[in-house]
Amino acid sequence: MSRYTGPSWKVSRRLGISLSGTGKELARRPYAPGQHGNARRKLSEYGLQLREKQKLRMIYGLTERQFANLFVKAGKIRTGKHGDNFMILLEQRLDNVVYRLGLATTRRQARQLVNHGHITVDGKRVDIPSYEVQPGQVISLRERSKNLQIVKDALEAVVGRPAYVTFDDNKMEGSLVRLPERDELDANIEEALIVEYYNKL
Repeated sequence: MSRYTGPSWKVSRRLGISLSGTGKELARRPYAPGQHGNARRKLSEYGLQLREKQKLRMIYGLTERQFANLFVKAGKIRTGKHGDNFMILLEQRLDNVVYRLGLATTRRQARQLVNHGHITVDGKRVDIPSYEVQPGQVISLRERSKNLQIVKDALEAVVGRPAYVTFDDNKMEGSLVRLPERDELDANIEEALIVEYYNKL
């Protein structure tokens, strides 16, 4: 299954979350799209699990296969809870770290920066958005990419950064200083439902 490239506002309204992070999608119409979107409908247990899985998958912009493979990888980590490890692995993706550092306003934009070769890890160009960033690795822009207007605009729009990343505005580089704690990640996600969903397959 290919990556979803359709209208993100429709998905935001369907899942009840703001994928852009601005909240504009739900401000005017806080209900699902379509003729019967405003009608209340009780979801089954499976429906709740599926919606939670789709919510997290769409937030990070992964394909179904990438998402499932990462879930399996999280299950092989011997310490910690399966759901927590899964969330941490998602946060370690290079495109997500670029977004967390404030070099892009959305994860989609961050993925594009990585794909186009604008990002370096420890001085080496990396163009794979799913690259797993390890604590201590330095994420930076290539020298010729430091004048990109979209990056300047993104940095100007930064309000704050998570405690597990640091950024040097002068050098325009940052790093993942440590792995995030679960309470530092999205509180609107119930990862236990996602674990239940995959355990039933």
